[in-house]
Amino acid sequence: MKIKVAVVEDEVIIADNLCAILSDLGYDVAEPASSYEEALLMIDNEKPDLLLLDIQLKGKKDGIDLAMEIRARYRIPYIFLTANADAATVQRAKQAGPAAYLVKPFNKNDLYTSIEICLHNNAENKPNKEQADSLIMKDAIFIREGSSFQKVKFADILYLESEHVYVQVHTTEKKYLIRSSMQQFLEYFDPEKMLRIHRSYAINIERVQTLHAEYVIINGTELPVSKNYREVLFSRVKLGG
Repeated sequence: MKIKVAVVEDEVIIADNLCAILSDLGYDVAEPASSYEEALLMIDNEKPDLLLLDIQLKGKKDGIDLAMEIRARYRIPYIFLTANADAATVQRAKQAGPAAYLVKPFNKNDLYTSIEICLHNNAENKPNKEQADSLIMKDAIFIREGSSFQKVKFADILYLESEHVYVQVHTTEKKYLIRSSMQQFLEYFDPEKMLRIHRSYAINIERVQTLHAEYVIINGTELPVSKNYREVLFSRVKLGG
């Protein structure tokens, strides 16, 4: 699944151009917004993974005001875009904690580099992350593949498999490998939905097809259930009479 990027820009031509560039770079692009109010509505509706915020916006509140609100309400990284590089603007922008600050005009490579570094740095700033292999958002995880991150929705994860110092993430589409212990990696998931059933396995309980005292079947794969985890597993699954 592609990373979704949203543009908040009051100049329609610039916004359209940015969206076209983002699409060419392979990102999913949300509908752009031009003001503080429009941006908050867009975020609620589109649920972007990263924002490009112009500092100068329509209305009384600017992009820095918007960034402060995003910090308070959402877990979304953002990059400032501006034609203003004066000391006062930069100092005020720094207080909002942007992932990057791009001064117009900038090119396609500048934009791509800033977005990828933004995702990388957000991952590295997460506690207990040794290799910055993943970045957690509200309903998805971004897993590193080469020099970029791939978005995987929690709902699409079937189960996790521990392999020494790695965790293999099995999804409906493919498998991903993350350097982490199982215990550490499970801290990022809702414990009501991602449940450990064995020293080497944790499952998305919404994906269970067959439930047995000694195993579960998910997507045709049989996974062992250890005695130590059996009681918790059965307490979480609603069983019919």
